[in-house]
Amino acid sequence: MKQLKYYRLALLIAASTLPPCIGCGSRVPVEAVQVGRGPIREFVDEQAKTRLPNEYEVTMPYAARIQQIKLQEGDLVEQGQVVAQIVGTDVENELAEARAAVQRLEASLAENNDKSVEQGAYKQALQFVASMASTVAAAEERKKSGQKALEVAESNLGRVRRLFEADRVNTQEQLDQAELRDVEAQVDYRTDVLVAESIKAIEAATRLMPQMVTDYMARKDLTAAVLEKQKAEAEARLRQAMIREERSTMRSPVSGVVLARLETDEQFVQAGTTLLRVGDLSQLEVEADILSQDVTRVQVGDEVEIYGPSVGGNVGSGVKGKVARVYPAGFMKLSSLGVEQQRVKVIIRFDEGVLQPLLEKGVGVDYRVRARIFTAANPDAMVVPRSALFRGPDGGWQLYTATDGVARLKSVKVGLMNDELVEIKEGVSAEDTVILAPENSLTDGSKVRAVAR
Repeated sequence: MKQLKYYRLALLIAASTLPPCIGCGSRVPVEAVQVGRGPIREFVDEQAKTRLPNEYEVTMPYAARIQQIKLQEGDLVEQGQVVAQIVGTDVENELAEARAAVQRLEASLAENNDKSVEQGAYKQALQFVASMASTVAAAEERKKSGQKALEVAESNLGRVRRLFEADRVNTQEQLDQAELRDVEAQVDYRTDVLVAESIKAIEAATRLMPQMVTDYMARKDLTAAVLEKQKAEAEARLRQAMIREERSTMRSPVSGVVLARLETDEQFVQAGTTLLRVGDLSQLEVEADILSQDVTRVQVGDEVEIYGPSVGGNVGSGVKGKVARVYPAGFMKLSSLGVEQQRVKVIIRFDEGVLQPLLEKGVGVDYRVRARIFTAANPDAMVVPRSALFRGPDGGWQLYTATDGVARLKSVKVGLMNDELVEIKEGVSAEDTVILAPENSLTDGSKVRAVAR
């Protein structure tokens, strides 16, 4: 920029030393400068704003009641610092209930899996079966004995009855005793038969006891499977409760500053509600919306001058940066005059060591700045002031030179161009003097008188 100022001063000095024109009273006075050589930089200059590539939102993990948030906008936070907290009693009660459910099911499983009583009953049932088998055998033997006693009593009664009828020695008393023994033998036999049948029935029922115990233990295995599923569900609820407890303490994801506080007082808040926005100002960058016809000249790595009141400098004394990214898609934007313009977003990063002094001065997010992106440069070019050029009828660039007091229209081929200077590739030489801001009435061949600006 200093070289540009020196060059402009040299052009003014050259214009002021032009030889006076003799008999120029009828000539049109024009401002003119001599073509010179010097550096030129082409640039795109647009309004821009500071921004953060990432703003982190601290949101509610689930619907609950939060404690009062004491942090305020501008407060510094460290990564992992607690910035918001859900009311602890609600979380603790939910966690305690989930733990109790798991413990209850664990106790039920332990009780169900204990088969010591059933195994003892199974052994006892087997002993009952063996004992009943012996009892049945004894009853069968007793039935045989009763049958034999009945046969003996019947045989003895028949013999006594025959002797009594034959008037032998047997008396009536002997006959009565024989009949009594016969009746007793019949009763005893029938009793033995009934007892044997009853014992057989009891034995049949006893034989079912081991199977009943086995079936009961198998049923306990099914119950254990159901309890295991219930325990898995309870453990899942416990894990969810533990996750909710962990999430109930909301921490800052980065070291930075609180950009916005959206909730303050203790209240019930729905899941997903944003509580705070946090950003790392050390990642501050600049965003500029460049016209689509200009952005084709912008490349990643191009030098940028960032200036304006927010960063404390005018053009030429701003801070340095570089183009970091050019978005591949454009968008429509209304200008301040209401004109629709197609623009493309360009991201600019501050050079190393530039940002920290700006942050110390208080520069933050969404601050308005200007960005001048230098797209090309030539350190030794033939240049003229931008005001000397205008478009011809065919759309090409033209200018007037002042040669021997006469205006000469010339078509030129331009190279680099900015708001102040234009590089001339063809059409004029370094010895020519060009007319600045020519009037519409000026024509080729008009008599002119060159004066200093």
